[in-house]
Formats: sequence, structure tokens, C-alpha cells
Amino acid sequence: ARAYWDRRGLPTDPGRTAAAPGAPALLLALTAALGGDVLMPRPCAAWWEPTARLLGTTVFHVATPAECGGVPDPYALLETVRRVRAEGGDPRLLVLSIADDPTATVAPPEVVHEIVEAAAGEGLHLVSDETWRDTLHQPQDTVLLSPAEMVPDGITVITDLAGPFLPPGWPAALARFPDNDFGTGLRDRVLDVLTALGARLATPVAEAAAYALGEPDEITSRLTAAVRLHARVAAAVHHSLVSAGALARPPQAGRHLYADLAPLRSALSAYGVGDAQELEDFLTARLGMPAPGGHRFGDDLGALRVRLATGPLLGATDQERMESLTSPEPLELPHVERALTLLGSVFDDLRDDARRWESPR
Repeated sequence: ARAYWDRRGLPTDPGRTAAAPGAPALLLALTAALGGDVLMPRPCAAWWEPTARLLGTTVFHVATPAECGGVPDPYALLETVRRVRAEGGDPRLLVLSIADDPTATVAPPEVVHEIVEAAAGEGLHLVSDETWRDTLHQPQDTVLLSPAEMVPDGITVITDLAGPFLPPGWPAALARFPDNDFGTGLRDRVLDVLTALGARLATPVAEAAAYALGEPDEITSRLTAAVRLHARVAAAVHHSLVSAGALARPPQAGRHLYADLAPLRSALSAYGVGDAQELEDFLTARLGMPAPGGHRFGDDLGALRVRLATGPLLGATDQERMESLTSPEPLELPHVERALTLLGSVFDDLRDDARRWESPR
């Protein structure tokens, strides 16, 4: 783990790290160790809020800036913290993600600076989920800044290796704690919670994680190929969404897109779709793949927002997925082309329906 962080510009003492079977276990332990209320951007990763609420913790969502998801708007953060305290709350922890699931955006460095300064000014401890930092679609054109690079002694970083480095069924996650007395105490309390939960890495998973963290060519070349594949498919999906009139930020990282279908509300209402749950049911049936509504990511139930994953578009079998990974032109493979064509036709039909439902001018 030490070398992994070192290669990312975060020098790390071995005594400042911890491992757990998945990032949810780490966030649960951190929330328990810090106490108080938790702040999260809206939307955020689907597992963040349920993990915090397991402890009976109150969670407050904060709107994100126009440029990106994953981090709260600095002014909205300050307003929320002060309002919560005025109402008797005790906000202590802010969780954010610089390479975000669900929005697939990367927070610009200047926004990260503003957030870190605002959080520090209000005495919040910041946990940066950097699971998807190694999946930038255009790494040569994207500047990714970890909050821990700004304030090495004031930020806890977590990263889940399942997905970018390990198969999803092999849960392993790391935490990097601040190099000071506070960080020492926090790590000790987190380890106590993990021990009480019996949250230990299975030996085969620990061995696989150690191998992956060494980043041999076998691992890095496969990750590079996977990132390139998901980037190309995500770009195609984004084009289909925008062409149909949906609102979606261009994907910059990860394996998802987040779309706002408010411009298609009139068409969707004709199918009985009026909220995010109904949208989820409708699109899951039409697309033949999971399409979780925005309410699962802390967004408003009434907003017609949805997260679409690129993984299901790569093939239905291991053989098809491997063909997608190794093909120089994956979008031209029959199974990928069929999946993208189906997705495009579903949203094109909604666009056409919306135009028919528009009031005469």
C-alpha cells in the first residue's frame, strides 16, 4: 500500500494505512470513529448514505457545483454546516469523491481547493473516496488533484480495489490516514471497529491485493485497456443521451454516466413515469439492464435522473467481454453494436414522443 500511495504523490508511512474487505467497511468504521453528523454531495455513491445510516448517523446532502459531481458546492457546504449547527446538529465528517461515481466527472483542482479550505474552516474531517482515480478517460488532458496533496496531515483517503484492480467479487480496500496525532488516534479507533466487526481480508484476497498494488505490467496493461474500452463506450452512450435531448455531463472517469431526463418528462409521463423509481423500472425493462434511478444516489425522488453503466454493454458472456477488451474497434463488434443501437433507439423514441407532445407554438 505504501508504494501505491507514493506513486500517486502521497508519501505514506506503513503505519498510516489500514485495509478492509471493501470500502463500505472502512467508511462505516470511520463514521463510527469520528461520530457526529455526516455531509455528502448530492448525488453520491449509492453505498455511502446507507453505510452511515447503519450507525444511526444523520446524513445531510449538499448540492454540487455546475462543473462536476462528487464534491459539494463550497458556498452550499458553508450554508448547510451553519444551518445544521444552528438547528443543534453536529457535522464532523465530509465525504467526497474527486473521480466520481455516479456522475463520471473529475473535480477541477480549483474546486477541490475551495472545498478543502471551506471544510477546514468549519472544522470538518474530510474523507476522499479515490476508488476511480486510476480510470481517467483522457489522463493526458485531465488534472486530478487529491485533497491529501493539499493538506497531507488533514485528509483521510480511501480506495476500493475491487473494480479498477481486482474482480468485483474480491473485496479489498485501503485507507490512508493523516500523519499526525489525530491520524494516529483515528486509525487506532478505525482498527478497533474493524476488529469488532470481524472485517478482515481473506488470505487469497489479501495476496491478490498485494500483487495488484505492486502494479506489474500484467495489471497495468489490463487496466489501461479496460479504461480505454469503457471510455469509448461511455462516449457513445453520452452522444446518444445528448442527441435525444437528455442532460448529461461528458464522462471523464469510471464506468458510469448520470443523466437528467427532465427534458423528456412529457414523453415519459405518457408511459406513467413521474419519478426516479418509475424511471428506473421503465428503463430497466426497455434496456434489458439495470438503470438505477437518482434516488438511489441521494438525489430527489421527483427528479428524472438515472445512472447508466457501461459494463452491461460490453457483452453477456465472458467470451464477449474479453473480445470487447481486446478488440481495436470494440464499438464495431456485433454484440456491442447491438447494445448501443438498442440504447440509442430507446432514447430516440422518447425524444420523438416528447416532440409530439410539445404544445403548438
